[in-house]
Amino acid sequence: MDDVSIAPGPNYDKAKFSLWHPEDAGPLHAVVVLMPGSNQDGRPDVRDPFWQDFARRNNVALMGCYFTDAPHDLAFIENYANAAQGSGQALLDALQALSNRAQHPELANAPLLLWGVSAGGEFNYEFTAWKAERVIGFIVNKGGIYFSALLPSAARRVPGLFYSGELDLDSRKRVISGLFALNRRAGALWAFAEEPNVSHDDKRSRELAAIFFESVLPLRLDASSSEGALQPLDEGSGFLGDPVRMTFRPATEEATETELTAWLPSERVARAWQAVVRGEPIDR
Repeated sequence: MDDVSIAPGPNYDKAKFSLWHPEDAGPLHAVVVLMPGSNQDGRPDVRDPFWQDFARRNNVALMGCYFTDAPHDLAFIENYANAAQGSGQALLDALQALSNRAQHPELANAPLLLWGVSAGGEFNYEFTAWKAERVIGFIVNKGGIYFSALLPSAARRVPGLFYSGELDLDSRKRVISGLFALNRRAGALWAFAEEPNVSHDDKRSRELAAIFFESVLPLRLDASSSEGALQPLDEGSGFLGDPVRMTFRPATEEATETELTAWLPSERVARAWQAVVRGEPIDR
């Protein structure tokens, strides 16, 4: 495991990172960025057996992140979540440095899978808005403060998975569902799931996120591209989830103009999504 710190920047105070990858691995396909909640240290998350097993199965690296804000009046607003203002570049600079230390130069420009909880989900959303071309897929998980509303077209084409908790603050629930609804109407390839009997924690969202990542990873990697470009996805190739009825169907069966649907990249993801929103066990 390798560690690096980046000097304080315009919208953050601390920026520290850890990298882990499977031993004796060949070239790695991508990096799973693990972004914790408000001002928390996510570097130990690279030692989590859950994520290490995921990394071995999918030949990817793990990057744990630790950002903090400089002191300011409204402590519930995490300025570092606004990735375009400096913290996003700090992450990319750290990945460049860590790729050299790990002797995996391919990681310097590797595509990213963004996992985050609360403020971590806020960062993931804003990073995707800023650098959509680097993101395979991303998670927004119960955050509360966001700096962007309607994202650019390129960001809306990045598969995303949005979570709220049934027992979380109403303000957080409305923000998450509102961002999803706004961008989904504009064609975003995103899904929304409200976890029943869950407050402000991740519960089973991590399990569903891993299934989601495993589905989009091979769909978006383009082995024929010499520049590492990610493959675009066609909406008709996936499934549409109905967040109210908690059912899903092939995306080729078009929704009505007034219907809000969740876009799901595969039947496996659709079945896992259905289990989570119904409060049922996920059949892996």
